[in-house]
Amino acid sequence: MASGDLYEVERIVDKRRNKKGKWEYLIRWKGYGSKEDTWEPEHHLMHCEEFIDQFNSLELHSHKRPKVPKNRQEPLITSQPSATENSRARSEARKKKRTFGPAVGVRVGAVLGMGSAGSGGPTQKQKKNGDMEPLMYRTAARSHRPPSDREPGGMDSTGQQFTTELVSGSPLANGKMHLHSSVKRKLAEEKSYVFDKRLRYNVRQNESNCRFRDIVVRKEEGFTHILLSSQTTDNNALTPEIMKELCRALGNAAADDSKLLLLSSVGTVFCSGLEPSYLIGRLSTDRRKESSRIAEAVREFVLAFIHFKKPIVAAINGPALGLGASILPLCDVVWASERAWFQTPCAALHLTPSGCSSYTFPQILGVALANEMLFCGRKLTAQEACSRGLVSQVFWPTTFNQEVMLRVKEMASCNAVVLEESKCLVRSIIMSVLEEVNEKECQMLKQLWCSTKGLEALFSYLQNKTYEK
Repeated sequence: MASGDLYEVERIVDKRRNKKGKWEYLIRWKGYGSKEDTWEPEHHLMHCEEFIDQFNSLELHSHKRPKVPKNRQEPLITSQPSATENSRARSEARKKKRTFGPAVGVRVGAVLGMGSAGSGGPTQKQKKNGDMEPLMYRTAARSHRPPSDREPGGMDSTGQQFTTELVSGSPLANGKMHLHSSVKRKLAEEKSYVFDKRLRYNVRQNESNCRFRDIVVRKEEGFTHILLSSQTTDNNALTPEIMKELCRALGNAAADDSKLLLLSSVGTVFCSGLEPSYLIGRLSTDRRKESSRIAEAVREFVLAFIHFKKPIVAAINGPALGLGASILPLCDVVWASERAWFQTPCAALHLTPSGCSSYTFPQILGVALANEMLFCGRKLTAQEACSRGLVSQVFWPTTFNQEVMLRVKEMASCNAVVLEESKCLVRSIIMSVLEEVNEKECQMLKQLWCSTKGLEALFSYLQNKTYEK
């Protein structure tokens, strides 16, 4: 059963490599059908190593020892056909082009499965009355877009052409391949694993009447849940576009009937701050114009947190860097996983502090430690951050989501007016100070981004990161 943000894996259906050459797995979620299958990067499957190992071993075994049909007319199922079979299939497909029409992006393995053992070409299903039943196509690979937004044989949101496979009266129909059946039997014997799922298209986002690209908004009972889930940057890094989405989501949450806001993220990193490669790309084109635009986006983003009237709970599941760490003192409650750590490498990036950290860090951490973090880029562990007051509680990673949801629901049971007025009493005294600090910080960032030295420092930082990898 799904609980909160946790979903149970039923099995792994398929795998592929993304544009960066990294593995992604097609996940079948327990209690959901094939339409809700989603592609998940390998680093999201930290608790599913056994599922991955079993899938890979079964796929390897199927490749090395393909099943031999008892009857010559029974289709041969091969997960990865040889080069000779690939060539034969393409040749047969070209010969039958006039009969069947173009089959753009058809899987070779699927074509082999539909043909006879010798030919490798597609055949039509014979009806009882002697007529031929036309072949049908269905989508085989899924992008992150919902199925209703795609046309067969078309392009997905990333510009990649997705494939189709033939289904009609064969063992491939309804996904009942021999490989899938064996995987299902194997996985039925194993312990089920539960982990975070990307919630992009199985979450209703009624409040804004629109879809967000890089965040997910969930309306829960008594609170609004915003998850960083960037599709355009790595490690949930921030760009002006993502910050604008967050500002819009915060505005919607302020106006709805929720009592508080929960801010968390999808993946193993909470937020890595401003994206250096984005800054270099933009500032290299029109430094003066882009520096003003980006600095204004940061200013509005931080102001959205300062002016938010309801309590903000931040659940930090992993590393928080730069602006992702600087905004935490603007939240009212911060809970962290044992795996989380905090760093503001401002000096290394030739940047000044942002997110009001030049004021809030010395107030919370003390001047000495704050200076180490802001000037030297010192890294704080979750326990260190908790002992210094940046984080209120630290939880064990395996139970982190459950602990957070339990406490958030308990907070949401309180009176909405009491929560809002209590925050007003705590924050109203320093609100004008935070607004002034935010203004000065953004002005300084704008000046640095306009300078040649600032751009050179960003480029040098990226080069050093590349060498470290």
